[in-house]
Amino acid sequence: MTRHRIPAALALLLAAGATQAQDTRKVNEPVAPPSCTVLTAAAAAGDDTARIQSAIDQCPAGRAVRLTGGFVSGPLRLRSGVSLLLDAGAVLQASPNPRLYDRGANTCGTVDKQGRGCKPFITIDNARASGIYGEGSIDGQGGRVVEGGSESWWQLARRAQKEDARQNVPRLIEVTNSQDITLHKITLHNSPNFHVTLNKVDGFTAWGIRIDTPATARNTDGIDPISSRNVTVAYSHIRTGDDNIAIKAGNNGPTENISVLHNRFYSGHGMSIGSETNGGVRRVLVEDLSMDGTTSGLRIKSDVSRGGAVDQVSYRNVCLRNVKTPIDIGARYDGKAEGTLIPVYTNISFDDVHSVTPGRVSVQGYDEQRPVLARLRNVSIAGKADRKIEYANLAGEAISAVDTSTCANRFAPFPETAASTRPQLTLEQARQYAYSEVLKYVGVAGKETIDPWDPLSDPLARGAAFTPDYIVDKAARADGVRIFNTVQEAVSRAVLDSAGKRLYMLVKPGVYPELVYIPASAAPITLYGEGKDAAATRITARLDASVTGAAYDAQHGAQFVKAAPAVQAMYASIKDRAQIGTFGTQTVWAQNSGFQARNITFENGYNKDTGNARAEALPNINNIHHQAIALSVDSADKAQFENVRLIGFQDTLFLKSPQPGSTVRSFFNKSYIEGDVDFIFGDSTAYFHQSEIRTLGDRGVSYVTAPDTHVKSKYGFVFDNVRFTHEGAKTGNFYLLRQWFHSARCTPYAPLPVEGYSCTYGPTNGYKAPTGTVARVSLEAVGKMVVLNSRIGAHINKQQPWSDWNKKGTISYRPAQYSSDDHWNNLIKAGIDPVKDLGYTAPPSPPDVFLGEFNNSDE
Repeated sequence: MTRHRIPAALALLLAAGATQAQDTRKVNEPVAPPSCTVLTAAAAAGDDTARIQSAIDQCPAGRAVRLTGGFVSGPLRLRSGVSLLLDAGAVLQASPNPRLYDRGANTCGTVDKQGRGCKPFITIDNARASGIYGEGSIDGQGGRVVEGGSESWWQLARRAQKEDARQNVPRLIEVTNSQDITLHKITLHNSPNFHVTLNKVDGFTAWGIRIDTPATARNTDGIDPISSRNVTVAYSHIRTGDDNIAIKAGNNGPTENISVLHNRFYSGHGMSIGSETNGGVRRVLVEDLSMDGTTSGLRIKSDVSRGGAVDQVSYRNVCLRNVKTPIDIGARYDGKAEGTLIPVYTNISFDDVHSVTPGRVSVQGYDEQRPVLARLRNVSIAGKADRKIEYANLAGEAISAVDTSTCANRFAPFPETAASTRPQLTLEQARQYAYSEVLKYVGVAGKETIDPWDPLSDPLARGAAFTPDYIVDKAARADGVRIFNTVQEAVSRAVLDSAGKRLYMLVKPGVYPELVYIPASAAPITLYGEGKDAAATRITARLDASVTGAAYDAQHGAQFVKAAPAVQAMYASIKDRAQIGTFGTQTVWAQNSGFQARNITFENGYNKDTGNARAEALPNINNIHHQAIALSVDSADKAQFENVRLIGFQDTLFLKSPQPGSTVRSFFNKSYIEGDVDFIFGDSTAYFHQSEIRTLGDRGVSYVTAPDTHVKSKYGFVFDNVRFTHEGAKTGNFYLLRQWFHSARCTPYAPLPVEGYSCTYGPTNGYKAPTGTVARVSLEAVGKMVVLNSRIGAHINKQQPWSDWNKKGTISYRPAQYSSDDHWNNLIKAGIDPVKDLGYTAPPSPPDVFLGEFNNSDE
């Protein structure tokens, strides 16, 4: 077996703790300068620009302004010798106000033919020995809707692409005419445009940084050295929406002496040189690089409008996986380009370069007189050869189809940090959350049956007119056969008439104060209102979890006296309880697989008579808040809802699987769901599409969802093209989710201030102070949710939209778990052995996604 070899000179430097290659400087890991002042987050959110800039302006050279906590700022300028130092957990957000970045033409935040109408967020100009240090993060908020507009910075870029125009959006960090600039350990994410650009810079080090921006964010290059020299990028992780690194040389001169060492790339367009090379690029070393999921791998690109000499480029010890074009060299980047600047590529070497998955090799020089001159040694691309090579002189060894490297063991997931609480899916991961994929699986978790289901092609979603089998009209003369005054009477008749075919039930406009129970034994039922106004037809009741069984029976028993036996059985399961509890409160209770509803409102009117205010405000300051379900979809598969309104407060919508460790499917399209705490909850698979999810009231804390998805279920709740809105009382204090720690009576995940406290794995959930046990059913109810292509309101906490289950130090605490790795590691920390106690074999690889986002916009 051929092993990766480290050249002796490089090995000596590594042993000495230094990194030196094409960069002519001796580069060691940077050390943060001492701070001149410490700024802490303000008590109230606001614009911190003046406060931060003033601290920078007053800081002496050789020192740093230290930030701890959260800040929002407009453009900042670092003085020569002055740095920023962000503590772990500190977040510096770029303001979404385009006026703050405008260069004077009032174009920032628009699309036109010129572009470049915005200042960068952080400018370092004519400076020496400045930098940005620390384990905190800088958030460009590229996915947030700009103030005064209707699009995010990224959406502006996509529109510019469609209109063959240019977006006016800010870069994150721009360094010009400077020397010895450093970025160390900092995380940069969600840049509106390029993350870091260098122009006419001599001496730049990026060491141990993270760049993290979605794959769909256009023109978000990671690091772009332009007409600069003596640049080192080392031990860094980059995933983004364009070139991970792009080495360029424009009219300001050559780019030379570049070292890219010991880095890891994920989504992006690869390790690029170009497309601007007219100033000349020379002496570049790329050493010990892994690329996992980039579109191109080792790429050189230019054309006659921007070409020049690219010389002395060495790629050594490179591993690639899931890269479409591992080697991608072309002299005609823009086929329509015009000019006389011919790209010339010479002295290009590939040494120990291996793709463990199939991919294309494209090497295309300009013409016979100016071919690509390259040398290959120990290069392999797995799978069938796919080569396009012309005008190229490739010396050395042929590209092998057999991988003899150790690359397969060198790929690792992107290193999330504790502060990275908004994990972004890759483009490939996001494709797995298309509704056709999510809704394809049903049944036992981990052993689901594949049963394709396309609800958008169903007549219900296409607005088809139905011929009703039953008509519910509270003002009509009922005949008990086709015409009914209550919905429940019509359902009971449908149960008796069931013969397998779908039954259609039209509910005329009006308010129907009743409970509606649809049993599993009925044929599939479609319940629908007339017209498109779902509010015109409303089924409502007002039960809450504290109601006694006797009170429930007294209030609703009469409507079930003549109900079908299956309906009576549902009613009987509640009436004899001391208290009906959460799962006896539902206004509409559907156990009917294939159940459909359209153009109708289901409401639990508990506390609705006093409006939507819920606490700390009159007239509701003394209100007691209980669970009160509007709709329960209970073990019903292929339940479909089109233009429905679900009205309630706490626990508005409950989605239940037949049993733990299995799942059924629900689909909500063009619908509206409101509530204030855990108002979408349960363990089944549910897809919410083109809908509005509205948080109500002014509680001190609120959670949109509380899923308890089984750890082995492929999918939990998925929200796609959804707006998360609020009626306006709160900003930034609410959450998208907390993962329901279902039935747990104690927590093994953190100590309690109770002498002798312990909570260990056991056969049941129980707690008798100071000891208790937690059962497998609770440990495996992990809760899964993904939000795609959606607009997230300002009421949702931006830094941490995913909450823990209750506070640390409380009896039922559990930390938010973003992936199966978190679940596995938390079990071990809690003293629960996943192998010995739970019978697992190994953590999933790659990790299963529990929580994630993709291509969302923040208000």
